[in-house]
Amino acid sequence: MTNNNESNHKQFYIATANLLNFANPNRLYYPNAPAYTNHEYEHKLRGITDLLSKAHADIIAVQEVWDSEALEALAVSLGFKPEHVVIPLASNDSVNSYTQGKGAQNTPAVGIISRFAHLETSLLEEIAPKAVIDIPDVGPYQRFNRPPLVLRVDAFGQPITIITAHLKSKRAFFLRDEAGNLLEDMDDPNIRIRAKLRSLCMRAAEAASIRLSIINRLQHTREPLILLGDMNDVTESVTTQLMTETGEVNYDKSMRDVALFDAARIQARYGWMKDVAYTHIYQGMPEVIDQLFVSEEFLPDSKFSLGQVERVDYFNDHLKWDYADRVIDHGIIRAKIKLHN
Repeated sequence: MTNNNESNHKQFYIATANLLNFANPNRLYYPNAPAYTNHEYEHKLRGITDLLSKAHADIIAVQEVWDSEALEALAVSLGFKPEHVVIPLASNDSVNSYTQGKGAQNTPAVGIISRFAHLETSLLEEIAPKAVIDIPDVGPYQRFNRPPLVLRVDAFGQPITIITAHLKSKRAFFLRDEAGNLLEDMDDPNIRIRAKLRSLCMRAAEAASIRLSIINRLQHTREPLILLGDMNDVTESVTTQLMTETGEVNYDKSMRDVALFDAARIQARYGWMKDVAYTHIYQGMPEVIDQLFVSEEFLPDSKFSLGQVERVDYFNDHLKWDYADRVIDHGIIRAKIKLHN
């Protein structure tokens, strides 16, 4: 009986959620967006809590957060403690060297809430030199717009590296002057194509840089890694596969050591949710752009297996509501991971 209890205990849920500009009340986060009133903030906090409470997650990766205080309030409402929150680029602590306590500036940040002890925290701020490319009309892309967060945790004595990312969106990147004024005609279809090309190049550079960091952490090690977040493109896209290289395993089995695998594809109960699997509705079409990938150590048939993905769930019913009633505009993806004894 002891072994069964221990086996049941060594499992956890991990989820990712884009929180759609979650900020403190009465603070401007974008110049053209009104600040949340106290009532609007409480409504958003309550709504996100209702959605995430159903996931019962032990680790939650979040995107689009402007203030650590808001995220800590959410964490507490979900049964976590404030110290379980890691979000350096949205800190409201005046001694924080990134923010001086003002929260995220210019663009929202990614963060992680974890019940498990934090062993290591770092940010991927610079694009790795081998991933730097010239963006048309802009020049070398050398820094992440929204730096990914790396958090290494101790899950039942097993160190696991968690990386959460929010890659550049598909939205066209038009040139602007230092004051933010447009320098291009957004209605010109030829310019629009070039602006979309810039976004694609930025996302590709970010994906390649994350990939290089993943290889550095996984190569010739047996410590598992989980990558999750808002990748702003579907699982099979070139940019997403650039981060994971899952397909390379078909040609070279040794690639398992550094490849990542879509948790939804390798789950023990694969197929049972595939017809309702979507996390975003883009131009009227449902798609999965919020993803969760795991390293070889969570493949059940690997000789280096330390556990497995039991199941993957999508929480997306709220995406069917009228837009005005949605507190977030992405679905939540959650994986149940069971560690071996």
